[in-house]
Amino acid sequence: MNRPAGPVAASSAGSIASTRAAGRIGNVRWLMIGVTFLISTVAYLDRSNISIAAPVLKGELSLSDVQLGFVFSAFALGYALTQPAAGWLADRFGAYRIIALGIAWWSVLTAVTAMIQPEAANAFAILLAARFMLGVGESIIFPASNRLVANWIPSRERGLANGLIFSGVGIGAGLAPPLITYFILSYDWRAAFWVTAGIGVLALAVWLLLVRDRPDGHRWVSAAELDYIRRGSPVADDAPVVGRATTPWRRIFASRSIGFLALSYFCFGYVAYIYFSWFFTYLATVRGLDLKSSGLYGMFPFIAMAIASPFGGWVSDRLATRVGARVGRCFVAAFGMGFSGVFIALATYVADVRVAAIVLAAGSGSLYLAQSAFWTLSADIGRRSAGTVSGLMNMGGQIGGVIVGILTPLLAQSFGWAASFLFTAAVCIVGAVSWLFIDPEAQL
Repeated sequence: MNRPAGPVAASSAGSIASTRAAGRIGNVRWLMIGVTFLISTVAYLDRSNISIAAPVLKGELSLSDVQLGFVFSAFALGYALTQPAAGWLADRFGAYRIIALGIAWWSVLTAVTAMIQPEAANAFAILLAARFMLGVGESIIFPASNRLVANWIPSRERGLANGLIFSGVGIGAGLAPPLITYFILSYDWRAAFWVTAGIGVLALAVWLLLVRDRPDGHRWVSAAELDYIRRGSPVADDAPVVGRATTPWRRIFASRSIGFLALSYFCFGYVAYIYFSWFFTYLATVRGLDLKSSGLYGMFPFIAMAIASPFGGWVSDRLATRVGARVGRCFVAAFGMGFSGVFIALATYVADVRVAAIVLAAGSGSLYLAQSAFWTLSADIGRRSAGTVSGLMNMGGQIGGVIVGILTPLLAQSFGWAASFLFTAAVCIVGAVSWLFIDPEAQL
């Protein structure tokens, strides 16, 4: 049964277009996206710091490349296993509380990592456990943020909104190389981890002050903006109150589109994690760049991600509005992932390390043209279960991250690093083809 909307009902008589022309809507919804972008940036700064510190940390703790791969995969495993639960918790209790808990959690685990001493007999096991638990804490950020997007952003703006949030991935991971290398060179790797933990605490304060779960619970939202959000969202005014929603598990697991979405995101995660886990080590130890140069060139893929993610979301929204979601969501994503595979394969044939870094950056940028389409469709298909559906999809991506962390050094040892990147390119093509089997109009 629809509940009365109070003063919003009166404003609903006017068209959205006339309201926008009058300039009375407001932009509090974009403030929510801006703060979520900040949290995304901090999350990726905290998860990327270990890949930058890896050459130093590996020597201090006497780790092999295979052991380092297990450390990378421990994070991805903790992240992957808790994705469905993270999305369900966000659907049930709201993104505001769940993300706040996650920020506090991962800031503490980042500080714990800085406390590990090389003389400890079980230092490797402690590092594995800390990274696993860090992954558990960070698992909430994107399923919960997708729940926030579903609550706050009309469907036709969700591509750009998700693109902006995921540009934080590129910004955070891009800031990590110069920031972490600065503290390593000036102090040590532990100082870098203490600093990133402190940044997490500051981000938590911003989140608690500015964000609320729903637009009708934020005192800065005008009646016109609330009306605009409600009219543009698949879930209408009679959406269940957070905490009372039921989850249609059977329909979720029976959905072909959700299955292919998860498969494609598995491929996306495999490719993305080779940048987050191995790219910096590849430049420093395989291609022979010094720490300072690696810090500079290590930024390139993540700058490309930060630019491509909102641009891909903007293009996706425009095309979806003009020619339909099939082109705007599925074809844009397939195009981006396909070209990413081409660039990654080409990079293996480039002799100059600096040119190779640029070609690989083009691959990461192409990959992130697809990012917003994944999260927009998981919200549109999932509707009231947007957090749960996006959590299941993201679990697929993180399983890809678990595998790439372990498989990459094994392939490199057996067949060379070029084989590792060529295999990654092939995985990317599989992800692109999967988009052809996704129905963008499907809904639970």
